[in-house]
Amino acid sequence: MSQIRLLSVDFDGTLVRNWAPPPFPGELVDLLNQLRRNGVLLAINTGRTIRLVEEALGITGFPVRPDFALTSEREVFRWNGSAWEDFGGWNARCREEHDTLFRSCGPLLEQIEQHLAPTTARLYYDENRFSGVVSTTNAEMDEICRFIETKRHEFSDFGYQRNSIYLRFCHAAYHKGAALGELQRLTAISSEETFAAGDNFNDLPMLNLACARFLACPSNALEEVRAAVSDQGGFVASEDSGFGVCEALRHYIPSLA
Repeated sequence: MSQIRLLSVDFDGTLVRNWAPPPFPGELVDLLNQLRRNGVLLAINTGRTIRLVEEALGITGFPVRPDFALTSEREVFRWNGSAWEDFGGWNARCREEHDTLFRSCGPLLEQIEQHLAPTTARLYYDENRFSGVVSTTNAEMDEICRFIETKRHEFSDFGYQRNSIYLRFCHAAYHKGAALGELQRLTAISSEETFAAGDNFNDLPMLNLACARFLACPSNALEEVRAAVSDQGGFVASEDSGFGVCEALRHYIPSLA
């Protein structure tokens, strides 16, 4: 049996789907519960905030509560049996570094805001801070990213995470891969013992052999994601979302019942 001790899995589009019933297969629940009984830890690695993780678990009816939630593509939370709590000092450092970043990159944010003024894109604010963009189409977001790339070289710590038409500004050192790395450090689980699965641009930092030996994506993953997984010898499923995750788990762990 492959020695997988940690699962780092995106939620929307990977574990669950919203385009066709059912949102997830019963087989996925059975496999995850079996792995959990064998001591494998589950982390949902998502762009959602911790509040929206709880909301998503409730709305979808997903019955497997994760051990960890890696949220907003950068934070690390642990379920203590009754509530979510910061795991270690990572989240405090993360918030401090993002506060510093946003104080220093005001001129860049102003340029982005001015560029978007005549477009149909919507500016996203978090705690009264211009923190991201929601476009109306993927093509529009492609153009927004191209513009940001021409400007952000002046601010070495400025980065962003994209999920389809959603864009979140962030410190370049914080992403799904970095959050996973911190979780691995805290749990003493290596990348060689980690499975990672995702479907969108913001999953690419964790869909890397430096983060996880066992890489996978469902059939609905973006072409860029499928290529990244395939090029590293990972598993590209023939089915979408949670159905594809089942395929991947059975591929890597043939002994699953």
